Amino acid sequence: MWNTPSKQTLAKIPGLYKTEDVSLKDKQIYLHFFIGRSDWYVAEYDGDTLFWGFTILNNDLEMAEWGYISFTELKEIRVGPGVEIDCEINWKVRKACEIENIREVQGW
Repeated sequence: MWNTPSKQTLAKIPGLYKTEDVSLKDKQIYLHFFIGRSDWYVAEYDGDTLFWGFTILNNDLEMAEWGYISFTELKEIRVGPGVEIDCEINWKVRKACEIENIREVQGW
C-alpha cells in the first residue's frame, strides 16, 4: 500500500459505533483510499483491522454503500506489478455530504 496512514492519523478516527448517533450526511470522513476508479472513505476504525465507511467499487454508483472495510484486505490489493491501493496523504477531514462521490450516490 502506498502512503499507509500513520498511527497518529489512525488514532484520530472514532471507534466503531462511536458515531452511530450522527446522521450519515454529517459523518466525518477521516481517510480516503483509492485505486483506479474505486474509492473507500473511512468514518470509524476499530483500532486494529476494521474500518466502517463508504465504498464505491469500479465507479459503480448504483451498488455503492456504507459498511465495513477490512484494513488488512485493503493493504493486500494488487492490480498488477507495482500497482497498489493508495491513501490520499493530504486528505482534509470533512463531512460525507461535502464529498462529491458520496453526495451523488446518496442524492444529497
